[in-house]
Amino acid sequence: MSKVMNEKIIPVLKQIKPLDQEAMNRTKERLDSLTKPRGSLGRMEALAVQLAGITGDFFPVNSRKKVIVMAADHGVVKEGVSAYPQEVTLQMIANFVNGGAAINVLARQAKAELKIVDIGVIEDVNLPGVIGAKIRCGTGNFVREEAMSRLQAEEAIAVGISIAKEAVGSGVKLLATGEMGIGNTAASSAVMAALTGYEPLLVVGRGTGLNDQQLKHKVEVVKKALAVHKPDPQDPVGVLSKVGGLEIAGLSGLILGAAAERCPIIIDGFISTVAALVAIKIAPLAAAYIIPSHLSQESGHALLLNYLELIPYINLEMRLGEGTGAVLAMHLVEASARILREMATFAEAGVSGREKVKERCASAVKKY
Repeated sequence: MSKVMNEKIIPVLKQIKPLDQEAMNRTKERLDSLTKPRGSLGRMEALAVQLAGITGDFFPVNSRKKVIVMAADHGVVKEGVSAYPQEVTLQMIANFVNGGAAINVLARQAKAELKIVDIGVIEDVNLPGVIGAKIRCGTGNFVREEAMSRLQAEEAIAVGISIAKEAVGSGVKLLATGEMGIGNTAASSAVMAALTGYEPLLVVGRGTGLNDQQLKHKVEVVKKALAVHKPDPQDPVGVLSKVGGLEIAGLSGLILGAAAERCPIIIDGFISTVAALVAIKIAPLAAAYIIPSHLSQESGHALLLNYLELIPYINLEMRLGEGTGAVLAMHLVEASARILREMATFAEAGVSGREKVKERCASAVKKY
């Protein structure tokens, strides 16, 4: 367990337990009895087993699903690390509220609820339906000062935990992470480099579509920030406070809260996976509750997934964020639940199983 000291967080970390092995064994037995060769549905079967281990039973079909989009601004935008200006954060939140963004379209298709959280937008967000949980108005420019105080990082984590617990308490069975914040790939790259030891050159990506010269500059910005603050890789909350983002901290808390409530949580792309990295560094058992949705085109994402030993389910060359990849993976979760609950066993279908086939083969051999 890391150095997290916030009294709202410590009890939650103690709630996170290993997966239910008995439920996983029951699920494996049922999968092996279905009308198919053993293991023939590949990772869909492994997903069903993981879901059973998380929830303690076969995962329910048509579960309530919710994607949480954490929104925040980043002071490092002043260093020219984004192709878009900072005001786009608020403009995109308005687009979410009006139902016009990609995440709206995909959430509607998946029949998933969408909730936007203002955890650190620099401007006032007076829009209907947006959860106001602002810790501060954007982070500091981490090249020149710490992104936030340690207390603020812990408060942002606590916000995520609270939202997860409230969602599960209201009947949500599947959560997904999303984010919005101009400049957040720079912060995510800095956090990843600090916690993994990877060189910034390997983890810093083009984000909003930087050209080669802009990308080179972004790498140098992250290098400079790490040199200035020298964040301790053994202290994930300290790393967040020095070079992180409020939405990254909030999503880390969302993951921890979901794990504490034994609720599966699908992570989106690079930023969400960095949040998962922080959560796992804080509470290693949380890793078992995470479902990796897709492989982002951000250059650090494949490295980070490999570091965390997570294999994404989808590769559509996406890099939008917002939770779009996570919501697409909701269909796979429902499919794995349907296979387990609705597919017939050999006995139910009256189909000869493996043992019966072996008996017939042995009998035929004896005749000759």
